[in-house]
Amino acid sequence: MGKLYIVATPIGNLGDITFRALEILKSVDTIACEDTRHSVKLLNHYEIRKPLISCRSQNEAYVAVKIAEILSSGQDVAYVSDAGTPGLSDPGNKLVQIIRTEGFEVIPIPGVSAFGAIISVAGNSGKSVTFDGFLSPKPGKRRKRVKELLAREDSFVLYESPFRIVKLVKDIVEAEPDRILLIGREMTKIYEEFIEGPAQEVLEILKGREKVKGEFSLLVYERKKS
Repeated sequence: MGKLYIVATPIGNLGDITFRALEILKSVDTIACEDTRHSVKLLNHYEIRKPLISCRSQNEAYVAVKIAEILSSGQDVAYVSDAGTPGLSDPGNKLVQIIRTEGFEVIPIPGVSAFGAIISVAGNSGKSVTFDGFLSPKPGKRRKRVKELLAREDSFVLYESPFRIVKLVKDIVEAEPDRILLIGREMTKIYEEFIEGPAQEVLEILKGREKVKGEFSLLVYERKKS
């Protein structure tokens, strides 16, 4: 039977892909992608030509059945999300669950994740870190979850879009204005930037910009002990 490879891909800089990931992408029979239009840029860069299947969150369970059929024929399949590691705030969990249930081998090909990247440059993330990914876009649910995470006192990591990052930081300020934040914007890309400081100060920096652009990872440090 064929194998399913879960392959981590760069979050920005195409040079961050691993040698093993490239070997797998070149060797498999089919590549399933969160968005084929996005992944083809990476594949073209490394001159990889394979049949592609769209496997996004909206059709993941349906496509998993088709992938199982491919594996049944003895062919191997690789799955890549748009950026980073599948399953970490990206599609992939349903696919893996269904393929495992069908009895096929699922093999991780580790690599880049925004979660690991922001932790690696924090220097003070604490002993325990919670990963919560993207919070609800609904203001009430988002504020409720922020308060729950802050109450734990441990560090936690969130992802956010440029359209809601100011709202998210404002929610943190309203709850704990002195809590320390580290924001990674456009990590590994040309305009990579890190903003660190008390939540209130970080909010003022973001609000002072004409436009807030890029993809954001946010580490909220554990509360300092008195």
